[in-house]
Amino acid sequence: MNRSPRRTGEEADPVLITEAAPSYDDQHAARKRKYMLMMSLRFPCLILAGIFYHTWWLALLFVALSVPLPWVAVLIANDRPPRKAEEVNRYRHEARAIEGHSHPVIDG
Repeated sequence: MNRSPRRTGEEADPVLITEAAPSYDDQHAARKRKYMLMMSLRFPCLILAGIFYHTWWLALLFVALSVPLPWVAVLIANDRPPRKAEEVNRYRHEARAIEGHSHPVIDG
């Protein structure tokens, strides 16, 4: 006979959904958006460096900003959020009445 672990108490109580971490797909999508945003900033930095070539320090600033952007974008895209070290909040069913005292049972 195959019994459910929930009935036999072999497995822990379910995790409350309010404490659950975002799914891996959601985390991946957020990291992808950050990567695309950072990489899309590189091209405008190079264009601005070309526009401001007369002001050499400003052009150099834009070039200097565009050089580490791919490296930083990859670091951020590969970084997952840290796991929580706190104890997980679980639902615990307690069979106690709202009132503090018990009621007599009348058998008929």
